[in-house]
Amino acid sequence: MADPSLYSYTSPLAGYENLPSLPDEKAADGKSYVNPQTGVLSKSYEKFCEPLDNGGRGAFDIHIYYFQKNAKQVQYARELWERIRREFPELRIYKFWEEPIGPHPVAMFEVNLFTPAQFGAFIPWLVIYRGPLSVLVHPNTVNTQTGEHDEQERDHTQRATWMGDRMPLDLSLFKRMAEAKAQRAAGLAAGA
Repeated sequence: MADPSLYSYTSPLAGYENLPSLPDEKAADGKSYVNPQTGVLSKSYEKFCEPLDNGGRGAFDIHIYYFQKNAKQVQYARELWERIRREFPELRIYKFWEEPIGPHPVAMFEVNLFTPAQFGAFIPWLVIYRGPLSVLVHPNTVNTQTGEHDEQERDHTQRATWMGDRMPLDLSLFKRMAEAKAQRAAGLAAGA
């Protein structure tokens, strides 16, 4: 997990300042609170909030891991991959990798989610059907000024969520990508 102190955070109450205090009234269950109704659902039901990628890359990548030397996990992962392709054909589902790739320490396959509705349907389904497999759910964020995906390491660590056992990622890939980007920018600046 990334060190949270390395990052800055916008207040979750930004845009909700100067509103009346919330009531302390309890709901019928006696435990939860009665919330003031506005008659309008959050926009997050229809579109992912910024800085999530609402474009072609998709707002979330789901990496489903399996131990490639464990025959039972390989079989379960292949069956899960097929089931996802059949039950969720609208999702982007990638190759069934038979060895580690990128920052991922073991074999896996990837699913992309593009809408809150897809997230709301697929993630609860996967909680039940992932079986013995571990899953990394990470956002794809976009720099609102540049349009670039320049926080991939943070997306894979500090902003990530895990189902099952957490896998140690090889984060050196993201550091090499950042160094290469900085070198390209320096080369462009020197040539200008």
